[in-house]
Amino acid sequence: MKAFLKGFVYAGRGFWFCLRHERNFRIHLAAAAAVLALAPFFRLTRGEWAALILTLALVIGAEALNTAVEQAVDLASPGHHPKARAAKDAAAGAVLVCAAGAVGVGIALFFRPAVWAALWTGLLARPWLFAAPLLFAALALWFIIGGGVKGDPKP
Repeated sequence: MKAFLKGFVYAGRGFWFCLRHERNFRIHLAAAAAVLALAPFFRLTRGEWAALILTLALVIGAEALNTAVEQAVDLASPGHHPKARAAKDAAAGAVLVCAAGAVGVGIALFFRPAVWAALWTGLLARPWLFAAPLLFAALALWFIIGGGVKGDPKP
């Protein structure tokens, strides 16, 4: 049981590493937060929520795996090597495929012009509500740009 619980500690450390060292990981988390904040306005079905959550998890998980590949390749091949580059490029390509799929899912779920029009009309009727998305955007930028540590991770 103790080893089982340690697995969660290791996973948490991996998540924390990605959060602190990978700007793209923070970008994906900020995008996921924005999507999850907007999703309730679209009255998604349970199946649509499931698709959305699985899609977000897939992209964030792919980014974490990309980080793992990059770290392992850098450890095994500190110099430039064509196979090291190929491994890192393939891992980044996997993230790109997942992100492109997420855009497709997003279009399928959120391409509802009537809902967007109602959201826009609601914002125009209460201009003070513009503060919420502006504050979110400012916090997201701060999180993405300033949320990491500088330099290579400690061994």
